[in-house]
Amino acid sequence: MMLETQALTLHYGGSQILYGIDFAARAGEVTCILGPNGVGKTSFLKAVAGTHMRSGGGVTLNGEALGKLRPQDMASRGLSVVPQGRMIFPLLSVRENLETAFAVLPRAQHQIPDEVFTLFPILKDFLHRRGGDLSGGQQQQLAIARALIMKPKVLLLDEPTEGIQPNIIQQIGHVIDYLKAKGDMAIVLVEQYFDFAYARADQVYVFRRGAVALQGRKDDLPKDALRAEVSV
Repeated sequence: MMLETQALTLHYGGSQILYGIDFAARAGEVTCILGPNGVGKTSFLKAVAGTHMRSGGGVTLNGEALGKLRPQDMASRGLSVVPQGRMIFPLLSVRENLETAFAVLPRAQHQIPDEVFTLFPILKDFLHRRGGDLSGGQQQQLAIARALIMKPKVLLLDEPTEGIQPNIIQQIGHVIDYLKAKGDMAIVLVEQYFDFAYARADQVYVFRRGAVALQGRKDDLPKDALRAEVSV
């Protein structure tokens, strides 16, 4: 299983945001996208997921061109997004938030897998609590759980540690490690927290001004040089 983009470009109005991004993420690996704020990392995820209509270039999943599909159609093909800011429904219960994932699944699969509650036990205790009453860290767990219910082939995580307390950051790290070890999912991680990203990464892309400034296997990139590149 592999997600690829070929020469992906994106414009907002008259401004070009992404410049010819070639990218690949493989199942059983974490592919990290690093770089300072404002260099196009989130825009790239949105262009891949269909929430921003790309201006040019292609997205393929296992060699199949996905075309310019709507976000729900991308989700049906196996791309699940955990967006920056989590985007849970504050007035819906935890259970109802999780059940929104059923929209992309056949009716026979409309159940919450036990695995979700194994990974995020707190959600089982809070099923009837409103999403807006959860802490930021609990909302992040809910957002990841919702994405996993969609049975993704590709999981796109946008800043999952942002504003989260350390113990939940650690738990989210364990969940990513577990999903990676299963080997059937490509995980794309956009992350500002360098040490968290570096610990999980197999492959790294550094974005700068809407283009790929540096790319390679983590083991081939000196950690200090990579940290310096990201922090500029």
